Amino acid sequence: MRSTTGYGALRPEGQLTLRTIERRELRPDDLAVRVTYCGVCFTDLSALRTLSDRGGDDLLVPGHEFVGEVVAAGTDVTRFRVGDQVAVGNIVDSCGACAMCRAGQENFCVQFPTLTYGGRDRHDGTPTLGGFSGEYVVRESFAYHRPENLDPAAVAPLLCAGVTVWEPLRRWCAGPGMTVGVAGLGGLGHLAVRLAKALGARVVLLTRTPGKSADARKLGADDVVVTTDEHDLARAVSSIDLLIDTISAPHDLGQLLRLVALDGTLCSLGYLGPISLETMDLLVGRKSLASAGSGGRPSTQELLDFCGEHGITADVEVLPSAQVATAMRRLAANDVRYRFVLDLSDLPASGA
Repeated sequence: MRSTTGYGALRPEGQLTLRTIERRELRPDDLAVRVTYCGVCFTDLSALRTLSDRGGDDLLVPGHEFVGEVVAAGTDVTRFRVGDQVAVGNIVDSCGACAMCRAGQENFCVQFPTLTYGGRDRHDGTPTLGGFSGEYVVRESFAYHRPENLDPAAVAPLLCAGVTVWEPLRRWCAGPGMTVGVAGLGGLGHLAVRLAKALGARVVLLTRTPGKSADARKLGADDVVVTTDEHDLARAVSSIDLLIDTISAPHDLGQLLRLVALDGTLCSLGYLGPISLETMDLLVGRKSLASAGSGGRPSTQELLDFCGEHGITADVEVLPSAQVATAMRRLAANDVRYRFVLDLSDLPASGA
C-alpha cells in the first residue's frame, strides 16, 4: 500500500482531522498524482453533514476536483509520464460497457460511476478516498491534461462546477445568435456566464440580488435581470433560448420557464430535490425542461482545452489545507466568491 496524509472524518463526529491514508499500489494503468490544489464543493459539505446516515465505519476523505503532478505511473500507462500536470474530477471509473459509457457519458453509467470519494473501487471493493490529501491514485483514463497556461488553483473547480455547466451549453449549442440565461451567480453560475460568453452567446444573468449586477457584467454578462423586480422580470419574458438554472435552493421553476423563448429549454442543475410544475408553463411556447449532471470524459477534456484557449478559470479564494475547517464553515454561510480551493503544499505526499 502507498501511504499519504489527508483530511478525513469518521462517524459519528464527522470532523475533518489530519490522518494517514492508505492508497492502493499502482495497477498497470494507474497514475500516482501529487495533489497540489483541490476545490471545495457544497457536495463535500453535504457529505460531512450526512456522514452519520451512511452506516458503517468507512473513512470519508472529501475532494473531487483537483489538480496535481504525476509522480509515478503503471507499466501500461501511455498518455502520461512522470512530471505531467494533470486534473481529476468527480468520477474515477465506470463500467465502460453500457450505452452511456460507450457514448462518452461515463457520468451516467448504468452501473453507476465510481466516485472520487464515497464510492467503491470496482476491483477490490475498498472505499474511494478523495483529494483532500497529499496523493491520489487514479486510472489514467480518468485523468486529464491540465492547461499549463492557466493558474492551477483556479483550474481545479473546472473539474466539477465547470463541466457541469459546460455539457448543457454544448448540448444545446450555445453560441452566436443565441441568448443564454444563467440563474444564480455562485460556483456554477459564474462559470456558466464566462463559458457562454466565450462561446459567442448573448448572456443574461438572473438574480434576486441587485448588488450582483456589477460582478455579472465583469464576468461577461450582457444584461442582468433582477427577478424580485416585477418590471425587470417582465421585460425578459419569452426572451431566453437556453436558461441554465444553477440555484441550489427550492425555487419557482414556473417563473423561470416564463422567461424561456419559443422552443427554448430550461436546464435545471442546482437543485436536486422534488419540484412542482404547472404544465401550462411548458405548453405555452413548446418549452422543454431538462437537466444534466457532471460530465463524461470527452467533454471534460474538451472543456479544459477550451478554457486553456480562452483563458477561462474559476474565481477562487485559496486557503492552506490546514484551514479546511474555516473553508467548510464559510462555505456553509455562503461566504465565498466563488469557490474555495485548498493548497495542499502544506502536506507531505507520503505519510511515511
